[in-house]
Amino acid sequence: MLILASASQRRRDLLAQAGYVFEVIPGDICEDLRSGESPIGYVVRLAREKAEAVAASARFAVPGENPDPPLILGADTTVVAPSGEILGKPEDDADAARMLRLLAGATHRVITGVALHVPTPADPITEVAAEVTWVTMLTPTEEDLDHYIATGEPRGKAGAYAIQGRAARWIPRIHGCYFNVVGLPLALVANMIEGVRCRLAAPAADLLPR
Repeated sequence: MLILASASQRRRDLLAQAGYVFEVIPGDICEDLRSGESPIGYVVRLAREKAEAVAASARFAVPGENPDPPLILGADTTVVAPSGEILGKPEDDADAARMLRLLAGATHRVITGVALHVPTPADPITEVAAEVTWVTMLTPTEEDLDHYIATGEPRGKAGAYAIQGRAARWIPRIHGCYFNVVGLPLALVANMIEGVRCRLAAPAADLLPR
């Protein structure tokens, strides 16, 4: 059984697009950045903590009641401005405008941390990785920014934009995985699932619809 430890609709859609059968159980954690934490260290830590929070829930914490342990997928995405500032989700419209101005007319990084956790009774398995994509953004006018923010699309988005939405018109090129910018690097996730399933001696095809 595959479990997505995220409430993100974008991640749900991407996993379904890739053909995976899964259940959604969001991992409730504190997402504050720690002092001195690197962007990759930050998103990998959050991904791991989301997966482990779900594993520690009452549903999976009772020994012997889960003969077929689940594969729990945690993920977290952040945007790193050209200045090096880590941009999470904007606090309000003014913060969204600030973030978009930091990204305008330059190339920034989008980083997703991924964790796969299997809460086996004897020896839990945890695999982590990160994907980095470079995104170039044009310089929208202040009027364009105002109209974009008014749509509500920046809310809940790292870096205050959605590449799959209206902000696509400002992004002429990317270098790396497109799906990573949306919120889940599918090729990386598929490789990690296959690797963990091999360790468990269970075929990855068990997770795919027949």
